Amino acid sequence: MPLPFVSNMIGHLRSGDWLSPERVTAWGIVLFTAECLITVFLALWQHGVFKPVPNPPPSDFVSFYAAGKLALAGTPSLAYNHAAHWAAEQQATWSTAPYVYFYYPPLFLLLCAPLAALPYFVAFALFQIATLVPLLLVLRAVLRVPGYGWLPPLLAFPAVFWTIALGQNAFLTATLFGGFTLLLDRRPAGAGLLLGLLSYKPHFGLLLPVALAAGGRWRTFAAAVITVATLAGASILAFGWQTWAAYLHSLAGAGGVYQSGKIDFAGIDTPFGAARLLGLAPGSADALQAAATLAAVGLTALVWRRSASHPMRCAILLSATLLAVPLALLYDKLILLVAICWLVREAEEQGYLSWEKLVLLAVWPVSVVTWPIGDGYHVPLGPFVTIALLVLCVRRAWLARTAQPSEAAPHRAMAQTAGATP
Repeated sequence: MPLPFVSNMIGHLRSGDWLSPERVTAWGIVLFTAECLITVFLALWQHGVFKPVPNPPPSDFVSFYAAGKLALAGTPSLAYNHAAHWAAEQQATWSTAPYVYFYYPPLFLLLCAPLAALPYFVAFALFQIATLVPLLLVLRAVLRVPGYGWLPPLLAFPAVFWTIALGQNAFLTATLFGGFTLLLDRRPAGAGLLLGLLSYKPHFGLLLPVALAAGGRWRTFAAAVITVATLAGASILAFGWQTWAAYLHSLAGAGGVYQSGKIDFAGIDTPFGAARLLGLAPGSADALQAAATLAAVGLTALVWRRSASHPMRCAILLSATLLAVPLALLYDKLILLVAICWLVREAEEQGYLSWEKLVLLAVWPVSVVTWPIGDGYHVPLGPFVTIALLVLCVRRAWLARTAQPSEAAPHRAMAQTAGATP
């Protein structure tokens, strides 16, 4: 193969100048269509359309629905009793349904109970639509793009497929994270309110106090604390303090569940999950996760204390969160989609750096095969996707910081120096 041809090919891959918005939209449509067909097929298979399925797996949403039913029945603390909760799940689906765990704090019952007042499939559909639409609006506001060409690539992000297929709450989580990042500079109290609402998944708030303290965002911090206290108080008034006691008792045993492999290690997209998937002992996996958490804490504090741009602070915080927490599943990768949108916004305004477009493009197909390859070959791709995006964000923030102050457009200048097309 002639060397000039190889050199030109590498140059095109480095710059990504062939990756036009029209191609991104077209490929997004193709991937989204394929995922829709797969989702329909799995739904028909699960309900025995092709052949009888003796023990079809339920969606995760049944866990929320059953907990809400127990709350409506006046026994909210039973949501944390595995036997009673399992019986409620089976009543909502079928008698042989396997158990789906519920480790959410009682304040999440404030949402589960109203949903459980509806028929199961109506509640399922309402929950998914009512959380997906706000997420798309938030992502559009982050990207600042006109038209609707951005929609197919976002809908084709594999975590969207996993969230709908499993009936999970990742749309809500990503919406709250994205809204927080959008409001932080303009309405700090509103940003804190959204963070407080995120307390239904408290472990995802691990890096947030670090970022807010390092950035001196005390109004946001105070608003978040007040919101959490209000929600906790409301849950105590609605369900009693005994429900919190039952939750804490149940939570104490959650570590053993995740260590045991009852939750598929191939679906845990964290350093801990990667270590367990590779066969490392629980102690070694915990040590690796602790090291990743400390590194994420240090990086977050450094970036938020220094003068990084707002998009890069947000993208680094979001992607680092997925490495800092020990438990983040396939659908939780929607947080990474918010980070990607912040990175793309910065790159569209300042110019793409070398290899950025290619790495971003690779995130979609690699994320599609994360679970099959992890389950079949014990190769943990998930955390490496997060690490790749984090490296892009850190590199961009570092180059922006080291650029000469006299440059009129420092990001664009460094992008052109790196051989990328703005």
